[in-house]
Amino acid sequence: MKVMKFGGSSVGSPDSLKQVKQIIEKEQEPVIVVVSALGGVTDRLLLAADFALNSNPGYKSLLEEIITRHEEIIQQMILSPDNRDEVTGKIQQLFDDLRNILRGVFLIGDLSQKTSDKIVSYGERLSSLIISRVIEGAELYDPTQFIKTSLQFRNHLPDLSRCNQLIRQTFSEMPPPQVAVVPGFIASSNENGDITNLGRGGSDYTAAIIAAAMNASVLEIWTDVDGFMTADPRIINSAYVIEELSFIEAIELSNFGAKVIYPPTIFPVYHKNIPIRVKNTFSPECEGTLIRNIAPNPNGQIIKGISSINDTALITIQGLGMVGVIGVNKRIFSALADNGISVFIVSQASSENSTSIGVRTQDAPTAQKVLNREFEHEIAMGSINEIIIEDELATIAIVGQNMKHVPGIAGKFFGALGR
Repeated sequence: MKVMKFGGSSVGSPDSLKQVKQIIEKEQEPVIVVVSALGGVTDRLLLAADFALNSNPGYKSLLEEIITRHEEIIQQMILSPDNRDEVTGKIQQLFDDLRNILRGVFLIGDLSQKTSDKIVSYGERLSSLIISRVIEGAELYDPTQFIKTSLQFRNHLPDLSRCNQLIRQTFSEMPPPQVAVVPGFIASSNENGDITNLGRGGSDYTAAIIAAAMNASVLEIWTDVDGFMTADPRIINSAYVIEELSFIEAIELSNFGAKVIYPPTIFPVYHKNIPIRVKNTFSPECEGTLIRNIAPNPNGQIIKGISSINDTALITIQGLGMVGVIGVNKRIFSALADNGISVFIVSQASSENSTSIGVRTQDAPTAQKVLNREFEHEIAMGSINEIIIEDELATIAIVGQNMKHVPGIAGKFFGALGR
C-alpha cells in the first residue's frame, strides 16, 4: 500500500484533475490519496474572512468566486448526472454553512482562531468531495476522526501516538477501498473536538502521518515541479533535479527555503524508514527525487544543493552582563516559543556576550518586543543593550551530508561570497 499526496497546483483545474485521475487509476495496489484545496482557494478563504472581520462586504464576491470555480469543475469532471447532482447538493450545503459563518463574522466583527480554522478547512473539504467522485472506486474519509492535535506554544501539533492508533483502526479494521481519499491539512482537537489544522503545507504532513501509521511502502508527493533542484532555477539556469537525497539533506533543503515539501513531513516517515518520492503531476514519466535513508559516504557527492531564505531578520541580544550568566539563552528561546516565534539559525559569541538569531522578517517586530519585555530589567540596568534588528537579509545554505569528510568547504564558500 502506498500513500499519494496531491497539492493545490495538481488539483487546481479540470485539466490537472484529469492528469491526477489517470495517475491514480493506473495504480494496481490500494492507495490512500491525500489532497489539498484547489490552488489558491485557501488564500481566498483567508482573505474573505479578513474582509468579513473588517466589515468589508467584498467577502460575498470572494465567496461567489470560490463557489463558481468549484461548480465549473463539477460540471466538467463529473459526467454522470446522478453523481453530479449528489455532489452539487453536498457542495451547496457546505457553501451554505460557510456563508453563514462569514456572515456571522461580518455582523459581530470578531474572528476567533477557532472560527478561522473552521473557515479555512472548507478548501480541503470541498476539493476532496469532488475528487472522491472523479476517481473511479474512491471513498471519502473524514480526517477529523483520526488526525488529532494538542495545543503547544500556541500551535496545534499532531498527537502522533493517538493519530497512529486511530489511523490503524480506520483503515485496518475494514476492507480498504482501492482508493481512499482524505482531505489534507484538517485535524481536530484532542481536548474538545474542534476543527484545527496542521498549518500551511499541512497536507504533506497529513500524508506522512498516515504513511507512517500504515507502514506504507512509499509516500509519493505529487507537485508541479520535477523534484528537488540543486538550486532555485529562477536564479541559476543550470540547476537540475537531484535524483536522491538523504532524509537529513531533504529536511535541511526544505528548512532553508526549498518549497518542495513541508519540513515536518519528513519526521514521521524517517522513523519508519519509509522512502519519499517527489514527482511532477504534469510529467509523471520523470523519476523525480527519491528521499531515503542514506549512510554518509566519503566518496559520495559532497554538496547536493544550495537553498536560501530571502526574508530573514537578524536579532542580536548583546551585553557584557550576559558573560558567565547561566540561563540567558533559555530565557531568549522560552520567551520566543511562548509567543509562537520560530528561530531557524543561532550564533553565539565564544565569550557569551552576544547571541544572534535568525527569524522570518514578519516575526521580527514581535520578537523584538517580546525580548525587550523579557530583559526589561537588564536593559534598564545597562547589563544588556537594546535589542538590535537587521532586516532585508537572506540566509544561504549549502547542503550535503558528505561535506564533513572533506576539509575546506567552508573556506571555499566564504571565499566565493567575499569575491
